[in-house]
Amino acid sequence: MAVLTTFICIVDGAITTVALPSIARQFDLTPAALTGVVVVYPVCLGMVIPASAWLVERHGGRRTLLLSLAAFTAAGGLCGAAPNLPLLIAARALQGLAAGLLMPTSQTLLFRTFTQAEQVRLSRLMIIPQQVAPAVAPLLGGLLVTSLSWRWVFYVNVPFGTAAVLFGTLFLAEHHERTAARLDLPGLLLCAAATATLMYGICAGPDLGWERPQVVGSLVVGAVLLAVAVRHQLRSPEPVLRLRLFRDRLFRDTNLIGLVGYVPMLGAMFLGPIFIQEARGGSALDSGSTTFTEAFGVLITMQVVSAVYHRVGPRLIIGTGLLGVAGVMLLFATADAGTGLWTLRGYMFLLGLAMGAVFIPTTIASFSTIARADVAHAATLNTVVRQTGSALAPAVVTSVLVLGATGAERAHPPLASYQLSYFVLAAVAVAAGLFAFTVPDGPARSTAPAPAGRDAGRARSGQKVG
Repeated sequence: MAVLTTFICIVDGAITTVALPSIARQFDLTPAALTGVVVVYPVCLGMVIPASAWLVERHGGRRTLLLSLAAFTAAGGLCGAAPNLPLLIAARALQGLAAGLLMPTSQTLLFRTFTQAEQVRLSRLMIIPQQVAPAVAPLLGGLLVTSLSWRWVFYVNVPFGTAAVLFGTLFLAEHHERTAARLDLPGLLLCAAATATLMYGICAGPDLGWERPQVVGSLVVGAVLLAVAVRHQLRSPEPVLRLRLFRDRLFRDTNLIGLVGYVPMLGAMFLGPIFIQEARGGSALDSGSTTFTEAFGVLITMQVVSAVYHRVGPRLIIGTGLLGVAGVMLLFATADAGTGLWTLRGYMFLLGLAMGAVFIPTTIASFSTIARADVAHAATLNTVVRQTGSALAPAVVTSVLVLGATGAERAHPPLASYQLSYFVLAAVAVAAGLFAFTVPDGPARSTAPAPAGRDAGRARSGQKVG
């Protein structure tokens, strides 16, 4: 259930941009006028994430997950059937609100159901949607738009979402860990407003320009709202975001690595297709088939990580992985218009090998010292941090690409701009990697693996799992 939910969310977030030119032609608009279709999704997603922990505690993880998944699926159908741009944006907003609950809720159920030792083994499954989905989305989107229409980019979620809802209804067990406290409505509104405003500024800045008044204004207002929200959360006895969990050093450090470390990894995934199509003059198929090799590298590394996690510890694995990411960025910085596609595919494969040592170990280690009663709140904070990192990655890349560019160069950056972007991403990866070597991973290493027969016994007893 968690694998399917994660796959659906990631594909939906990555597939929409492929359809923008077709949507623009349908509604007789320029592609720039469709910014709202793209930006409204992360904005609404960020608004609702802070409420996810309270909803899980108040209504249960199973009910929250199934209702949000049903709303997400229905919104996908509404997006595909939208007769005009305003209704498409409204349906996309509903989809973003539902997606903001899906990721932290499914993560909560997963970490409440399985022990840490079992989570390491499960990482072999969880890495599939996290790495295959971003690679598959551009290929799938291009195929649907070319063969059918842009509406099928949204319709494709309906059968998968419906199947997930039916499966969850039949097999997903409920989990109640504690009675929910009274909803901190002022805190929720402050967090939602701060997150949404900052998300808008970060996502719109690269397209509209960082100097535009609405971008600068949203970032300034968002920062002020964030400061007020943090002050309120720290003073509230039952905050909507349990920021006190960041007092735990392992949780705080792994989330910081997630925030900073996502920038070079996802930034490279964002920059690769642009480099192949713009700097090399390749096709969408060229870029999609090239970036896809990254997924194979991740899958291979995860087999090794799951076997050595408890013996080596996440600190060494994550730090080595991030330094590996930096090394691959330097390889990309040597590429030019004459670099062959198979060479770039080899670089992407190496990037996947390095990235596989970062994603899952960072997540599992962050929950190592979290009490079961706080898992929902920890999952919410994890999602907020990672969504912020995911938004920062393309913003950093795009900003570096247009740095110093004027006129037509902004639309078609020179090769030097791409190389500079890879150097910047490498520097960020080195900084995150060196910091990772300072993480205290003793609690994560001390958890002994569960007996091999535990899962089998659970299956024989007929116990439902999340």
